[in-house]
Amino acid sequence: MKIKAAIVDKKGAKFDIRDDVELAELQPDDLQIHMVATGICHSDEAIRKGDAEIGYPVILGHEGSGIVEKVGSEVKNFKPGDHVVLSFYGCGNCINCLKGKPTKCLNYAANNLSGVRPDGSAHFTENGHKIDDMFDQSSFTTTTVVRERNAVKVPKELDLRKLGPLGCGYVTGSGTVFNTLKPEPGSTIAVIGTGAVGLAAMMAGKISGCTTVIAVDRHDSRLELAKELGATDTINTNDEDMVKKIKELTDGKGVDYAVDTTGVTAVMEAAIQSLAQGGTLAPIAVTANHIDVDTWNDLCPSDRTIVGVNMGDSIPQVDIPRLIKFYQLGMFDFDKTEKFYDFDQINEANADSVSGKTIKPVLIIDKDYQPAK
Repeated sequence: MKIKAAIVDKKGAKFDIRDDVELAELQPDDLQIHMVATGICHSDEAIRKGDAEIGYPVILGHEGSGIVEKVGSEVKNFKPGDHVVLSFYGCGNCINCLKGKPTKCLNYAANNLSGVRPDGSAHFTENGHKIDDMFDQSSFTTTTVVRERNAVKVPKELDLRKLGPLGCGYVTGSGTVFNTLKPEPGSTIAVIGTGAVGLAAMMAGKISGCTTVIAVDRHDSRLELAKELGATDTINTNDEDMVKKIKELTDGKGVDYAVDTTGVTAVMEAAIQSLAQGGTLAPIAVTANHIDVDTWNDLCPSDRTIVGVNMGDSIPQVDIPRLIKFYQLGMFDFDKTEKFYDFDQINEANADSVSGKTIKPVLIIDKDYQPAK
């Protein structure tokens, strides 16, 4: 089957939309998905420019939403016509998956970041040559094939164009708070960087009962949105020292929890200093940057923790429906971060994401799609 896809031919190349890509045939546990829309994530940019590599040429995209067209012979939970959000693939068979921790899947890298399907075959080819995939999904396409475990069924009455980023950015930020940090009601949290991931973490902190929710950024427009979405306080680091201001807002104690989405060395190190005694930092940016930690002075006497988190420690089939419920209740207004672009505007949309002009670009792949009324 011939499809249209946005291809990155080599490290640092722009996205090139071509219509001669061959899509693989369905395997028994596969779904063929007609793509409606997809978010653009900073992880896509990291791979495009080579900070993280799968292989080239590659079709990126891992925040897709669409409609099931066909199902494989062994698929039990989906049928043609179902609306779905796509996320990462966990094998379901390793010890960590069996413990309910698919983000710690022992085969995570092989299944999501190897550029091929779990059995080693190619999702996509062009003129007989393999094109690598991403997250066993590659949502920068008009049609894709995924495993049943990649998909989460969503209500048909919701607008599919808005939902794709639930599969990565929003579930990563919120899951870091809900599943990993698990803040107690009345506790304090600072979220550094108010992009899509940061704002999701911030809203999760508010939902969890944090009574001090501090948003930190360099852009006033983002901080204004953060207030609208639940921040009790904001800090613009162009104007104020982050550590000093956080201590001031917490009676000199520092915050119980901090989430860094910037990946900037100096900012992550300052986030450690912003923690209260017994506080925890989750640095979750996709970055090649390192931090310098003085284990005695930074961590031991203050009993601080730095914790690694992948994809918000989420189970997509549990966490995404939970986020949708919060959205329906008006508690998780993720769509206020989104801006729609046509598929052929992918390079413009990606540039707007990198510059910070747009918090969450969403590519509309099927311009004829209309949400149910």
